[in-house]
Amino acid sequence: MKKITLLLVGAVVAVSVSLGQSLHDGIKMLNSQFKVNSTREVFKKLYDANPKDPQTIYWYGQSLIAGFEVKPSEIAAAKEVYQKALTDGVNDPWIWVGLGHIELLQDGDLNSAKQKFEQAITATTETRGRNKGKPNANILDAIGRANADGSSKQGDPNYGIEKLKQAAAIDLTNPDIDINLGICYLKLGGEYGGEAVKAFQDAIARDPKNALAMYRIGKIYVSQNNPDVFNKYFNDAIAADPAFPDTYLSLFEYYKLKDVSIAKENLDKFIANADKDPHNDMLLADYLYRARRYNESIAKTKEIEAATINNPIPRLNMLYALNYEKLGDSIQAKNYLEKFFANTPPKHVKPNDYEFAVLVFSKFPGNEQVTVGYLEKAIEADTVKANRINYAEHAARILGRAKLYAYQLKWYQKIAEWKGTLNEFDYLNLTYTAYNAADYVQTMSYADKYITAYPDKSNGYLFKVKAAKALDTTTSPGIAIAALEQQNEFFMKEVDKNRKAIFFNLYYELVYFGDKAKDFAKAIEVCDKMIALYPTPGEENDFAVKQKEALTKALNAPQKPNKPGSTQPTKPGK
Repeated sequence: MKKITLLLVGAVVAVSVSLGQSLHDGIKMLNSQFKVNSTREVFKKLYDANPKDPQTIYWYGQSLIAGFEVKPSEIAAAKEVYQKALTDGVNDPWIWVGLGHIELLQDGDLNSAKQKFEQAITATTETRGRNKGKPNANILDAIGRANADGSSKQGDPNYGIEKLKQAAAIDLTNPDIDINLGICYLKLGGEYGGEAVKAFQDAIARDPKNALAMYRIGKIYVSQNNPDVFNKYFNDAIAADPAFPDTYLSLFEYYKLKDVSIAKENLDKFIANADKDPHNDMLLADYLYRARRYNESIAKTKEIEAATINNPIPRLNMLYALNYEKLGDSIQAKNYLEKFFANTPPKHVKPNDYEFAVLVFSKFPGNEQVTVGYLEKAIEADTVKANRINYAEHAARILGRAKLYAYQLKWYQKIAEWKGTLNEFDYLNLTYTAYNAADYVQTMSYADKYITAYPDKSNGYLFKVKAAKALDTTTSPGIAIAALEQQNEFFMKEVDKNRKAIFFNLYYELVYFGDKAKDFAKAIEVCDKMIALYPTPGEENDFAVKQKEALTKALNAPQKPNKPGSTQPTKPGK
């Protein structure tokens, strides 16, 4: 599970000075996702020394669920710590909040967790003095922390926001309240990024040296691909705390695709400041891949794999796949990708992983639907609208190449929905794909919108006519006439250029009125248009004159049953 590291420095109260300082140090270490081992060692010593202090117990449990990737077994271990406290008679609000937090991470009953939170609030609300009736701000902050943690589907960020705002109004100095508030906003989705930035800025106002808040703002601007802004905040975070490793990692992740020298510099600083961990060694293997040292990267990956054989790291399969693809071995790349996706929980898969899977799987014919499935997952994992549109366009192109036009149309419809305002290419994609999918009614609908938006472009008229002709021969006789007349009106703006095209549209109308509808008067009107288009003797003029003569005789002849096809005009040139 990808974890969001939080802290509650302001909660360190009611303990001895030396113990309090140690708690403070440990809690500060929880700022980083990459100092988990060191943090757990600190809290384990504190816990062993004072196993019945509620706050020590709470923070020891929090250290067990901190870090970039937390296993179910570690969540279970934290739960055991809190339950043992109750068994040992430490029936305290901090323990209740801790158990509620675990319940959220284990996808338990949200209402049950909230009952524990509300019980803790009630038990710590002041009953006398200046703060009578006010809940304990630190307990409110811990509740906000619990709802900010975990995946977007865990906890209730709106509930967390409510409690954190309440805490901020009571405690005007603790920056961690605002940090947890910002993370709760981020869990609500990218559209709340502005609220999150404001919360993190409030944390900096409370603590001008708060590296975590600066780092958090930088991460938001990384998601918006705004290096001018995120570099400023990352540099501020480094100045505030040069030993905070997360900032260096974010810079490495950004620059590894753009400037390997800057990436390596930040990778070295990250490794120097983070705990020793096989996951960090993977970053070196990743760097070797980015530096195009593919065989060295594979060798490093094998080294890590051998060292973690009893505790496999699924992402090693992705590293193998990346390297083998660059070495031209698509079969090996595909095999390792399949292993990666089979052994990696979806919450640990990044949008770029799906994008790379598309690159590899699209090389194998017949895998179009599988490939598009990876793009669907990339869209689910990426909150940036521009990225989602790019993935969707990629899916549409893949389906188009496979001639799966009905599925392709659905993707272009999604793109149109996300964009809102469409350009000419969007209208063309929708109209052309609907026609290829043999959805002629939909084609005409999109063509009308295309014509309305771009009346001076020819493709809207073209596909409306093509779709109308398809319907004219099946379910809606005569429907093509209006489309043809609309196209001819467009063509008439440049008669010399379009004269022949106008004439053949009129020929279609002539066949319909003269043979199918038996409306000889309308057919004669069409002939007059043909003659006006070609007024001098020649193939087209001769054809139109002869047809008009035949139709005039038919119109004036005594009424009698017509033989099928008796007035069928001969196509000019035949």
